[in-house]
Amino acid sequence: MANHLFDFFRARLPGAGRTFIETADGRRITYGDLLARSARMANALVALGVKPGDRVAVQAEKSPAFLDLYLGCVRAGAAFLPLNTAYTPAEIEYFLGDAEPALFVCDPAKRAALEPVARARRVPAVETLGADETGTLADKCAAAATAFADVARAAGDIAAILYTSGTTGRSKGAMLTHENLRSNADTLTDYWRFGRDDVLIHALPVYHTHGLFVATNVILAAGASMIFLPKLDPDQILKLFARATSMMGVPTFYTRLLQHPGLTKEAAKGMRLFVSGSAPLLAETHREWQARTGHAILERYGMTETGMNTSNPYDGDRIAGTVGFPLPGVEIRVADPESGKLLPPETIGMLEVKGPNVFVGYWRMPEKTKAEFRPDGFFITGDLGKIDARGYVHIVGRGKDLIISGGFNVYPKEVESEIDALPGVVESAVIGVPHADFGEGVTAVVVMQKAAKLSEAEVLAALGQRLAKFKLPKRVIFVADLPRNTMGKVQKNVLRDQYGKLYQ
Repeated sequence: MANHLFDFFRARLPGAGRTFIETADGRRITYGDLLARSARMANALVALGVKPGDRVAVQAEKSPAFLDLYLGCVRAGAAFLPLNTAYTPAEIEYFLGDAEPALFVCDPAKRAALEPVARARRVPAVETLGADETGTLADKCAAAATAFADVARAAGDIAAILYTSGTTGRSKGAMLTHENLRSNADTLTDYWRFGRDDVLIHALPVYHTHGLFVATNVILAAGASMIFLPKLDPDQILKLFARATSMMGVPTFYTRLLQHPGLTKEAAKGMRLFVSGSAPLLAETHREWQARTGHAILERYGMTETGMNTSNPYDGDRIAGTVGFPLPGVEIRVADPESGKLLPPETIGMLEVKGPNVFVGYWRMPEKTKAEFRPDGFFITGDLGKIDARGYVHIVGRGKDLIISGGFNVYPKEVESEIDALPGVVESAVIGVPHADFGEGVTAVVVMQKAAKLSEAEVLAALGQRLAKFKLPKRVIFVADLPRNTMGKVQKNVLRDQYGKLYQ
């Protein structure tokens, strides 16, 4: 019987002896091992009562066994539901109550805190899986058979549920189908020229789209290999450049590596591709990386609900500050946020996307799903952007980050770009804060280089030469660091909370 996603991976597998994963300590897991390990996991899941269509929720540390669990769920016909390792028991309780999984897998060290939460939410089974691949689920896998008859799953069946970060309102479960994941992996493998000789440095978390469905699925689709690191370690990554061909990272990877004296053109000469995503990459970082290594970072744009939507070209200009072109098979347009009227090139509006990568809806939220799709099937991303005359897509911020000051629309990215270009500025975040006279006061939160000296008055004077008066910040606040989530995105909601009474 056909299993849409796993059959796709199986058809792309290289010889059984080829390396799929090399761990940080040098252990190798072959593609033959992958088939056996995922079969053991699928058998263990079935023995625990997991049926096709059930959810399997997982809050566990990164390990090769985590990927076995993902693929075991695919083969058993279950929906894989990875959860951020930073979530507290109170947050986990919400996800378990909402998703009603048949099985919850957690780290052995957290079982005492999380099992009562799972039992309170009537989760039938709780198992453990550690970063060292020990735990009760690992024990069950060790005793299971290495052959498994894959459960039949069609293109439209749910392969995974990923919860949005929940920075506004309650977190929503995006339902991703077998075809959503298959099509995106297939497209990216071709667009980024991945083949069996590629070796990817994988230092991303695996509970998120980037590390799981972009990095891992692309390697599976290409029959390539990856060096599986527990986290970002600049010393280790620089040494691996000599044996690898590619790396996928978030902007923090690149800023941290740029601080390393060993980052040179000679060190990076064997690499062919550096990809960045999950958060905006500063144009300064893009330029500095190219100057130091001779490589232009390839920035792309995706979402939990859609996988990847756009990418700068493999061949051609990778333009700093843009996320490139729509991927093959993906349509992107810009519409007025209120009326839905389509807007011309170079006009800022709401980005809307349609394609085989776009999810089918939010788990048990039909009204929310209906509200987020246009009648012609385009998904309203919530991201503000424009498409320039050359067809490159630019992201200027989230719709919720739009500032309306004195009746005028202010796009934070425009102001941030001007601030970031000032000498001595590392980065900035521009937010709207309640203001009695203007409705929202434009407010800039700025991180300076350690030795730099720049005053609020100097920033405002410089911006006054470049921006209309209504776009100028009412205040400029200097901080040591900006708050970020685990994927490196600046948490503007935290800043809005922190400075919410600034003008009162």
